[in-house]
Parts: sequence; C-alpha cells; structure tokens
Amino acid sequence: MDPDFLNSFTQPSTLDRFLAEDVIVKGEKRKLIKPTPGKNLKLEELKLFLTEWINRVLKEEHIVVKSLEEDLYDGLVLHHLLENLGSLKLDVEKIALTEEKQRQKLSVILEVVAKCLQLEESQLKWSVESILAKDLLSTLHLLVAIAKHFEPTLALPPNVQVETITIETTSRELKTSNVVEYITENKENIEAQSKDDAFDELFSCSPDKCHAVKKALLQFVDQHVGKLGLNVKDIESQFSDGVILLLLIGQLEGYFLNLRNFFLTPASTMEMLHNVNLALELLAEGGLLNFPVNSEGSHPHSGCCLFGN
Repeated sequence: MDPDFLNSFTQPSTLDRFLAEDVIVKGEKRKLIKPTPGKNLKLEELKLFLTEWINRVLKEEHIVVKSLEEDLYDGLVLHHLLENLGSLKLDVEKIALTEEKQRQKLSVILEVVAKCLQLEESQLKWSVESILAKDLLSTLHLLVAIAKHFEPTLALPPNVQVETITIETTSRELKTSNVVEYITENKENIEAQSKDDAFDELFSCSPDKCHAVKKALLQFVDQHVGKLGLNVKDIESQFSDGVILLLLIGQLEGYFLNLRNFFLTPASTMEMLHNVNLALELLAEGGLLNFPVNSEGSHPHSGCCLFGN
C-alpha cells in the first residue's frame, strides 16, 4: 500500500480510489502500522531480534526465516516454533499448500497459543485472518507473546512502539484514527511499577513482618545517630520533627549541618516543618529522593507519615 496514499485519507479522490480498489470491504475494520518517512529503528531492532531468535530455536530443523511477514503467514514456522518451545504436538499437517488449508492450520495453532497464554478472545492482538494477510503488527504481537511465555528471561528490546492507523469503511464514508501502540513493554513504566509494588508489598505485609522491618530500620538509625549520643526508640514519633532525619543524613553523607540552619529543639509546628523540608531538600540534592513527598502528609506510595500523625 502506498504510504502517501495512507497519509492523505481526507482527500476525496483518494477515498474514491481506496473504495474502488476494494482494499478493505465495507463494514471491515483493519489496523496497520502507519508508514513514516524515516525508519523506526526500534521496530527494525525488534524485527531482527525476533528473526534471529526464531532461527536460533529452529536451527536443528534447518529452517531459516528471512522475513517475518513472508515466512510466518502459512503457519509452518509457527508450528515448528511451538513444538520446539513448548514440546507441543499439534493435530494438524505441517505443510499446508492451499489458502484454506493454511487458514485451518493457523486456526489450530492460534487456538493452542491462546490456551497456553490463558487469553480470552477479546485480549488477542492477532487473528487467523491478520496473520494470513501477512500483517506485520499482528505477527509481532503474536511472536512477542510467545517469546515472553515460553522464554520469560529473553531480553526483548524494550519500549518498541509504532504509530498505527485504524481504517474502517461504512456505507457512506471511510473512517481513520491514529494511535501510538506499544509492541514491547515500556521499561520506564515497569521500573516505576516495581517501585510502587515494593512499597505496596511492604505495607500489605502481616503486622509481624512490618514490625520486623521497623525493628531493622530502628537498629540502622540508632547505629548511626548513636555516635552523636542519641538514642532512637520510636521511628514515627522521633522522626516527626525532622531533627533525627537531618542528623542521620549528615552522618550518612559525611557532612556537618550548621545548627543555625535548623531547629535542634523545635518548639512549634512551623519549626518542625522547616526541619522536615530541609531534610527533603538535602535528599533531593543528593539524588536520594526520586519521588514526590508531602512533608505535611504522607508518601503517596508507602503511606509513611513524615511529619505529624
């Protein structure tokens, strides 16, 4: 399909030509990777990675894949891939020469994949018809899903995204919409989620486990501020005025805090808040604080109160 044609769907002449060529029948909806002027380097990296992975898995079968679109649509490579990865025996002929036989073969293969991955039909990002039509987007989604399931430690290139165009024909018009779609997971989101999960897991633990964590933290704090002749017995109450936190930062970072810069014996809420804010500033400047903290409330993920109760 001509890239310039896809980029000019709003022109009436293009619309007429599109319908006349019967590229998509009326009532059908199709999603494609939108052509771009330059190459999508991450997409090309993923295609090469998957191609080399398939060839590595099927090396003993003497099967060599050169094009994901051209070499996978008939189901032969997918058949061998599943047999090698999952030791699956598929009740279907390996070689299907006619389109109808290929369609039947793909139907069996994709049904097995959905069952292995425990996916409902609504969750599938591929179909028999899209694979048979050599649709690259569907083929990539299918291969990534298979790779993640059977080889979860495989280092797939992260953050691979494409701009897709969805085309739908009705009796009166041609509708199009553009969406950015991830093919492999967004690594930054995964890392952020992992951090959130760590906090959530800690504070969803049983009281005994939380108590053990608090005890370990208390010993750690006491070990360092004890050098200053201080004794910490309760993290919640003794950290609320910011004094212990400031002194701990000074001990850990190896610098002396000028007593003029904070209140060693705060006598009011404002003085306590000043201490806590100063501590948060020092942590941020030292690159030790990479999430927002409300000095008057609680950490948005952990629920730890830094100031007050």
